[in-house]
Amino acid sequence: MSWIDQRPDDAMDGAFTAVAPERVISVDAPIFREAMARLGAAVHIVTSAGPAGKTGFTATAVCSVTDSPAMLLVCLNRRSNSAPLLAQNGVFCVNTLGAAESGLADMFAGRSGVHLEERFNVGEWMTLKTGSPVLASAVIAFDCRTVEVKAVASHNVIFGAVEEVRLGPAGPALVYHERAYKPV
Repeated sequence: MSWIDQRPDDAMDGAFTAVAPERVISVDAPIFREAMARLGAAVHIVTSAGPAGKTGFTATAVCSVTDSPAMLLVCLNRRSNSAPLLAQNGVFCVNTLGAAESGLADMFAGRSGVHLEERFNVGEWMTLKTGSPVLASAVIAFDCRTVEVKAVASHNVIFGAVEEVRLGPAGPALVYHERAYKPV
């Protein structure tokens, strides 16, 4: 049995959202992972700096939410070393990687043995409004302040208001598709 909540909204009068209190039924994890491997996605390094320290991680689970106010979301496994730092800092920057930056993607994904703040020794970094690290060579950088965090299964979905945007060098971006990096 599901409940339906009506949530009045100026933009979508009468919109409905289904809420399912019972156990979620889904496909098995291996088939889902294989399906997601076939879904190409831009590769980003999400960074944060503040009272908890500096951190960064590679992510493909990044999505725009709304343009007014400008907002996006990032998904991060709660077991990640970056999760508590990002939560405490309350700010983050989504740096979309250029096609030639697969080495940085691997480093921030933890595939190189380089940890947390040491990862920032590679590449040229700057800051914008929030103080989160911005990769100078990023195709685009979205400097965000966290407005909400939702725990969903094993991950946090972090919603951020975009406070500043930096357009980087034009050119192809890096995507992850079929478990490999590819230029687009």
